[in-house]
Order: sequence, then C-alpha cells, then structure tokens
Amino acid sequence: MSGELKVDNVGKAYRVWTSEWLRAARWFGVPTRPKEENWVLRNVSFTIAPGEAVGVIGQNGAGKSTLLKLITGTAQPTEGQVTRTGRVAAILELGMGFNPDLTGRQNAFHSAGLMGYSQEQIEAAMPEIEAFAEVGEYFDQPVRTYSSGMQVRVAFAVATAFTPDLLIVDEALSVGDSYFQHKSFDRMRRFREEGTSIMLVSHSLSDVKALCDRAILLDKGRVLKDGEPDEVIDFYNALIAKKENETLAVEQRRGKSGWVTTRSGTGQAKVARMRLLDAETQQEVALAMVGQKLRVELEASVGENLPSLVLGFMMRDKQGHIIWGSNTWHTRQVQRDVRAGERLVFHLDFTCTLGPGSYSISPALVSTETHLVDNFEWVDNLLVFDVMNANRTTFIGSNWLDAQFSVDRSGPSAQGNEGLQQE
Repeated sequence: MSGELKVDNVGKAYRVWTSEWLRAARWFGVPTRPKEENWVLRNVSFTIAPGEAVGVIGQNGAGKSTLLKLITGTAQPTEGQVTRTGRVAAILELGMGFNPDLTGRQNAFHSAGLMGYSQEQIEAAMPEIEAFAEVGEYFDQPVRTYSSGMQVRVAFAVATAFTPDLLIVDEALSVGDSYFQHKSFDRMRRFREEGTSIMLVSHSLSDVKALCDRAILLDKGRVLKDGEPDEVIDFYNALIAKKENETLAVEQRRGKSGWVTTRSGTGQAKVARMRLLDAETQQEVALAMVGQKLRVELEASVGENLPSLVLGFMMRDKQGHIIWGSNTWHTRQVQRDVRAGERLVFHLDFTCTLGPGSYSISPALVSTETHLVDNFEWVDNLLVFDVMNANRTTFIGSNWLDAQFSVDRSGPSAQGNEGLQQE
C-alpha cells in the first residue's frame, strides 16, 4: 500500500473552561462557550502524494509540533480532518517513548511491537537494527545510560527497520552526529526512491533543499507558502528580516532559467546594476570557464543618509547549497556616513574554481554583518551564470582543484609493467 497524507482544513484550539462540567457537556454536544480559546493551527490544508518528500519549516511557535501530533494521531484536531494511508513510521521526539530502565534491545522490541510488527518480524529485523544503530555493547544496556545521540540512533534504526509507506521525522536527527545524519538521510533517500512518502520538519533549511520535493512554510498556525523548496526557503529568510522591520517589502518571481528571485528590503539603498565580467577584458560574461579570472561589479544607489553600508555576496549552486559567502563587514571595508544620492561601485575579483553547472550570486545591502538589523535590499539569485570546463582535466563535483597525481613505484614488477605500457 502506498503512503498518502491529506490534511483538510485542519485547526487546533486549546480551550480554558470555567468548570469541568461545561467541558464534559461539550463532549456530549451541548453548546457551551469556553472562557478562553487559543487557536494554534487554523485552516491548514495540504496533500503529500506517494513517494513525495515534503519539508515543513517555520519559526518556533508556528505550529509545527502541533501539526505533527495531529498527523500521527497523538492529538485530535478541533476542526478539519487528517487522512493517512499505509503504514506510518514517525520520530517525533527524542527517545520515541523509550523506557529508560529497559535496554536498547528491549525498547526496540517494544517500539516495533507498537508499530504493529509481529515477534517473528522483529526478531528477524533485530540484527539490522543493531547494526544500523552502531551503539555497540550499549545496545544491551539501559537507555538511561545513553547520550541523546545514542537514543536517536536506536530510535531511527527501529522506525526505519521496515520500509514504511509514510515516514515522519521531526527535529530529533539534529542532535545526532554528522556521520549518523548522513547515514540517516541516505536511508531516507532510498525510501523515497522506493515510493515512501516523507514529511521532514526541520530548522536545517539545507536538509530540506537536499531531500524534499516541496516545502511548506507555517507561520502563526497557518500555511503561508507551499511550493518548491528554493522559493519557500528564500521567502522564509526574507520573512524573518521583515519581522524585525515591518517596513520591508517582499517580492518573488521565477525567471526563465528556473531560478527564483526573491527581493526584500526597506529600499534605503538599492542595487542599481550587477554584472559578471572577465577580469582581464572587462567584457560581460554569462558562460564562465573553469580557471577563468572573473569580476563581479555591483553599483548601489543610496536613497537616504546612512551611518554605515555593507555589501554581502552569497553564491549558490542549482540545488541551493551555499558555495561561498562573505561581506565587507568581515573584510573591514564598511562604508561610513553614506549620503543620499551617492552611487557606490563595488568589485569582487575571484578565480572561477567551480565545477560545470549553473550558479547564482545573491547580493545584500545591509548596515552590519547581518540582514536582521537593517535590510536595505537583499536579492536572492539576482545574477545567474553557467560554468563550463573547456581546457582543464576532466573532473566531477562542484569545485575544481589544481590537483596533480604522482606515482612512485618500486619492486620487481614495476619495470615489467612499465614495459607493457610502452608497448
């Protein structure tokens, strides 16, 4: 059975009653009014199709944890309906309900049993669970002796011992070490390829971009945006800055190249022009070569007197991974006492050590090292360019290294092999 999740106009309210009698009367359909009513989710609707991976993002208090409780059935919605099909595996919190006095093995048996698997199925899967968790002799020690990372290892190993139809993962993996995180995401990617639906709730936006087909942004209990990960995540980053300064405007559009341009800021300083040039000829380029000397030229126009102005650049690959980023705050080139009407031209010179592919550069005009203080203008993916390898040794990956092989051989077989090569 394939896993599908449908959340239809779901809402959750927590109510305070003047008496328990009124609360009980409500259970039997008697119309009673609570003293207080706090809606933490309202009008939430979305569908996760079989084999689709969806990330849910949002700030603390946005309603993510409540939504997960409704989806997994540990809480009931006040309004709307949640429909699940297939076998569901979920890791919602650290330890996944483990009994601290039982061993990891005993907890694995117990948790897998609650998921509906038989004793025979669990016994057959136990060697794989133990091997994947990699906690060694601690697997037969009480869980109270475990670190938080060890608990996550066992919890994830149990939840994914059998391929689920729908896998729901909360922030629990964030406490694990980098090695186990990579191992876990490899398993989730394999599940997705095999048709498992995945719902990932995470503050790690790079993980959402890497794993998910879609992203959903929750804000104040409502779905604010539902779309492709790069579009939703860039909007979310702009939204965080907007909450610090209510005068900010946020605009988005997707260009013909497929890149999404997200523009936000107060407009006190703006990007008037931005170009990618060959550093030697000063000719504008759209297709760069590996090893080519390049220059980014940005002209900024200032609309108001500013005590300080900082320019930052962030370079990404097509998957949204950050390749490089810095700003003139870190290089100690802050422009002080900038006056209205001034135009400033910034240059960034670098050697193109990128691998073949498509890349973008996002500029930010701010007042300090972060856009959360003063965001004059931030434009995600404003400049898009391609890189081609025309005259370098063939390589794979996102970066070119000036690497060279060398081989030292000795022994009786070395001369013979050399002779074979010469023939």
